[in-house]
Amino acid sequence: MTKSLIRGLFVLLLVIAATSSSLVYAADTKTITDMTGRSVTVPAEINTVLATSPPSTEAVYMLDPDVLIGLNFDLNNSKYVPEKYKSLPNLGGQQMGNTLNYETYLAMKPDIILLGSGPDIDVTGTIEDMQKKLNPIPVVGTIDSTNATAYGPSITFLGELLNKQDKAAELNAFYDKVYKTVTSKVADIPDEKKIKVYYAEGPDGLKTDPAISDHAQLITVCGGKNVAEVNEKGGGGMTPVSFEQVASWNPELIIAGDSRFYKSVMTDPNWKDIDAVKNKKVYLIPNQPFGWIDRPPGVNRIIGIPWLAKVFYPDQFSDMDLGGLIKEFYSTFYHYDLSDDEVNDIITGSGLSSEKTG
Repeated sequence: MTKSLIRGLFVLLLVIAATSSSLVYAADTKTITDMTGRSVTVPAEINTVLATSPPSTEAVYMLDPDVLIGLNFDLNNSKYVPEKYKSLPNLGGQQMGNTLNYETYLAMKPDIILLGSGPDIDVTGTIEDMQKKLNPIPVVGTIDSTNATAYGPSITFLGELLNKQDKAAELNAFYDKVYKTVTSKVADIPDEKKIKVYYAEGPDGLKTDPAISDHAQLITVCGGKNVAEVNEKGGGGMTPVSFEQVASWNPELIIAGDSRFYKSVMTDPNWKDIDAVKNKKVYLIPNQPFGWIDRPPGVNRIIGIPWLAKVFYPDQFSDMDLGGLIKEFYSTFYHYDLSDDEVNDIITGSGLSSEKTG
């Protein structure tokens, strides 16, 4: 056999081997276009997932909690969480200006890592750099996971990625139902008749977020008028304000993000002349296991839409079965079946009157 023939056979074998290898590789993977427009090769079957910030982690939790191997928060002491998910480790993340712990994420060896949008994260500007640092784990970009007017595409995308299309459709059906019910009723309220709302954050109630902030978005969605005339603060929001500023805005209604403020404001002499306090229109935002209005501003806020509508305009939404919606949301999104007593605890704990559950 001549050297040229041997060389030719060797090359042919290499081609066959390479072709066979790529076929196996292709069978075990799929190439997708993520929500930033990038082509990403991911495992055909995704069994383990990490995300870099709470909104994306929570969206995965709602679609398929069993694929999560870590969180960006601690669920150990949270209510309304199945026990098997409470022990998931808190790996931190990029939220609130934090830096991702790349070594920890690499050591966990997830099938994919999700980089989701947030109020302080520019997905398209950081994803390629993150991919280099996290190779060979594919980084998949998602967007609009913090936009309460457009959760649908993000839910649909993640459902397709995780092969949970039916579950994604179920989540979107609930979202569409409550979003359209509320926005259709508040759309015709004249600006001068919209209720004036102050979003009180922190134990003293003297931090807030303006209307342009993702953190305060549901106030506008549900037909309220955010009174906070302040600049938006980056890195997680919560702009400090003075009591004199709040007094000058004189809100008709206050939604409180901190239970300490909620418990003290009605007897605090400094607040007694604010219309919301005088008329006992102060409400505590439910936050178990995740915030209903904010913290984070992710898909968890969907149940905050009907709750806030009831808080703002009880007469217009007197026929809304809030208890039934809460039960449905927790079962569908959080994989937890609330009892009637738990539903009433949530409703009355927020400052609303108890109601029958559907």
